[in-house]
Amino acid sequence: MGSNVDRSIENTTNQRRVSQSRCSVLDSSISGLGFLSDYALVLCFALMISGVRFFRRRKMYPSSCSSSLGFLLLLFSLGIPRALSKTNSQDVAALNVMYTSLNSPSKLDGWKDSGGDPCGDSWDGITCSGSKVTEIRLSGMGLTGTLGYQLSNLKSVTYFDVSKNKLQNEIPYQLPPNVAYLDLSKNAFAGNLPYSISLMSDLEHLDVSNNKLNGQLTDMFQKLPKLKIMDLSNNQLSGDLPQSLSLLKNLAQLFLQNNKFTGKITVLGDLPLDELNVANNKFTGWIPAKLDDINSLDTDGNNWSKGPAPPGQKSAASGGKGGGGAPISTGVLIALIVLGVVIIFALLIIVFFSRRKSSSPSSFLDDEEKSHHHHHRKSDFTPLTSQELSPPAFPPHFRRGDPRESFESANSIDIKTLQKAPSQGYKPPPYDFAQSLNDNEFATRLNSKRSAAARAVPYALQDLQGATAGFAPGRLLGEGTIGRVYRAKYADNKVLAVKKIDSSYFHGDESVEFSEIVAGISKVHHPNVVELVGFCSEQGHNMLVYEYYRNGSLHDFLHNSGDFSNPLTWNTRVRIALGTARAVEHLHETCSPSVVHKNIKSSNILLDLDLNPHLGDYGLGTFHTRTSQNLGAGYNAPECTTPSAYSMKSDIYSFGVVMLELLTGRMPFDQTKPKSEQSLVRWATPQLHDIDALAKMVDPALRGLYPPKSLSRFADIVALCVQVEPEFRPPMSEVVQALVTLVQRSNMNMKDDLTASRRTEDLDY
Repeated sequence: MGSNVDRSIENTTNQRRVSQSRCSVLDSSISGLGFLSDYALVLCFALMISGVRFFRRRKMYPSSCSSSLGFLLLLFSLGIPRALSKTNSQDVAALNVMYTSLNSPSKLDGWKDSGGDPCGDSWDGITCSGSKVTEIRLSGMGLTGTLGYQLSNLKSVTYFDVSKNKLQNEIPYQLPPNVAYLDLSKNAFAGNLPYSISLMSDLEHLDVSNNKLNGQLTDMFQKLPKLKIMDLSNNQLSGDLPQSLSLLKNLAQLFLQNNKFTGKITVLGDLPLDELNVANNKFTGWIPAKLDDINSLDTDGNNWSKGPAPPGQKSAASGGKGGGGAPISTGVLIALIVLGVVIIFALLIIVFFSRRKSSSPSSFLDDEEKSHHHHHRKSDFTPLTSQELSPPAFPPHFRRGDPRESFESANSIDIKTLQKAPSQGYKPPPYDFAQSLNDNEFATRLNSKRSAAARAVPYALQDLQGATAGFAPGRLLGEGTIGRVYRAKYADNKVLAVKKIDSSYFHGDESVEFSEIVAGISKVHHPNVVELVGFCSEQGHNMLVYEYYRNGSLHDFLHNSGDFSNPLTWNTRVRIALGTARAVEHLHETCSPSVVHKNIKSSNILLDLDLNPHLGDYGLGTFHTRTSQNLGAGYNAPECTTPSAYSMKSDIYSFGVVMLELLTGRMPFDQTKPKSEQSLVRWATPQLHDIDALAKMVDPALRGLYPPKSLSRFADIVALCVQVEPEFRPPMSEVVQALVTLVQRSNMNMKDDLTASRRTEDLDY
C-alpha cells in the first residue's frame, strides 16, 4: 500500500516537472512578444494546478475534460486584464525619469517615480497603442523642472506637447526620435536647439517659440523632409540663417520674428511658404522677389537695404508690408548694363597703359634704387589672408576679452594697416587654408603678436614683492613642478601671474641659464599660448611674469566644478581641444628649433574670459630632470622612463590624455576609483570604438547635450593620440586638421557658445 502511494507521488511529481519544463520553454519562446507572455504564464500555472493527469489519462471522460477546460478558461480570463494593460518597460522607465525631473507634480494623476502601468492605469496625458506609449500631451499644466534624460527611449511617441509650462534649462538632447509633432513653446528653455532634432526624419511640426533660446542655428535641417511648420519666434537666437533651411521643401509656415537674426534671407527664397514672419530681427540686404507670392508675409523691423534692388530681389523702401515694389524697367536695366560695360572697358585700357609704363627698365631701376635708399618706409605690400583665398570659415574662437590686451575682431580691422612683422627667430607658419575656424582673425592676432617687442620686459624685485604682498600665501595661485605661481595686482588694477622658480632646479650658472630660458620663451608668440610679459632676476630670485587668466585652468573647470557656475559645454570642450592643439602644433612645427613641451596637462591649460585655451609652462623642459616630477600621474607616455625619452610624440600622447579628460570629466589617475578604472587611458581606450560604451563614458555633466557623430569622431582622435607605439601617433598638424574637420562636419557654432562656465568668485581680481 505504502509503495503504491510513493509510486503515485513520484509519478505526479515527475509529471509536474514535465509541465514546468514545458512552461519554461513556452515562456522563453514568446517572451519577446510583450504582454502575450502573460498568457503563457497563466496557461502554465493552470496546467500545473489542474494536473497533467488530464493529458495523461488513457481514457478521456467528457465530464473531467469539460471541468478541466473550464478551470483553464477561468484562469485564462483572469489573466487577460493584466496582460492587456502591461506597458513596455522602457516606456515606463522613461516616464518615471520624466516625472522625477518634473519635480514629481501631484497634478499628474497616476504618474509614479518608479514602476506603474501608464497604459493600463491611464496616466494623465498619456495615450497608448497596445503596450507602447504613442502620445504625451501635458500642455498648460504649470509643470516645473526639466524633461529628464530618457525620452529617447520612447520610440513609439509621435506626438509630444509640453507647451505653456515653466520648464527650464536646455532642451535635452534625448527627445523622442520618431516624433511628428513636437511642441516645447511657452516655457523657459535656454541654450540652443539640440542636434538630435536634425535626426527626426518624421518631424512635421516644430514649435519652440516663446522661450529663452540663444546662439546661432547650426546647419541641422538637411534630414527633415516632412517638416511643414516651424516656429522659432520670440527667443534670442542670433547669427545668419543656416543654408540647410533651403532644403525644407515641404515647409509651409515659418516664424522667426522677435529674435536677433542677422544677414540676408535669400536662403528662404525657394521655399514653398504660405506664411513667413521675420519681423523685428537684424536682417539686411534685399527681400527675395519670390517671397511676393506668400499669402502672409511680415518683414517689418529689420535693416533692409534701400534704393534699387538687384534683379530677383525687391527694395524694402518701395512700399508694402513686406517691402514689395515695382521692378526696374527693362530699358533702364539695359542702359545700366551698357554703362557698366563701357566703364569696365575704359578701366582696362587705363590699367594696360599704366602697366606698360611701370614695367619699363628705367622705371624698374628707379623703384629698385628708391627701395634701397628708403627701406625704412612702411611697406605697402598687403599679403592675402587665408580667408581671402579659401571658402568662408567658421566664427572666431580666440580670446576677445583679456584684461591686458584687446584684440579687435577680424571684421573691424583693415588688414592693409598691418605691417610686415620682423623675424622673431622662427619660421613663419605656413598658410593652411582649411586649418582655422576663422583664419582672418587668427592671422590678424598672430601678426599683432609678432609685431610686439621680441624681448620680455625686466621687472624689479621690489615691484613684484609689492604687487604680490610679499609673495603672501593669499596670493598663491598654485604650485608646479619647478616653483610657485603668485597673483600680482598693481595699483592700476593690472593683474599678472608670477612664476617663482626654485633655484635648486638650475644645473649651472643661474644667470646664464635663466637668460637663455627667457630668450627662448620670449620668441614664442601665438594666440593659444600664455604670453611671457617679463622676467626678474635679482638677489638670487628668478621669476617669469605671465599674463593672468581669471578663469584659471582647465583642470579647475573639469575637476573642481564647485568654483564655477556651469560645466563646460560640448562645443566649448571641442574649442579648447582645438586651441590647445594649435598651440602644440606651433611649438612642434613652427618654432625653430622645435619646442618639446614635456609638461602638457590640464592644469597647464589656462582659460580666458571667453574660455579660449592658452598653453603655459612651455620652454621649461630643461628643468624636468626627473620624470616622476614632470607630468602628473596618468599623463606620461609609456616610453617616457627617462628624461631623454621625452619627444614630440610623448607630447601628443599627453595631449590625448587631456582630450580624454574633456570627454569623460575624469582625472588621468584617480585612486578613488576601482583598480581597473584608476588609469584613465587603460580604462577608456578599449571603449573608444564601442558606440554604446562610449555614450556611457561621457562626462555626466554634459547631460547628454552633444552630437553623437561629433563624440565618435572626437574619440577616434583620442585613440590615435594615446597609442602605445610612438611611431603610430600622428603629428600635431594632423591632429589639428582632424579637429577642424570634426567641427566642420558637425556644423558647430564655435563663437556664440559662451553660455556656460564662469568662475563664481572674483578672488581679488
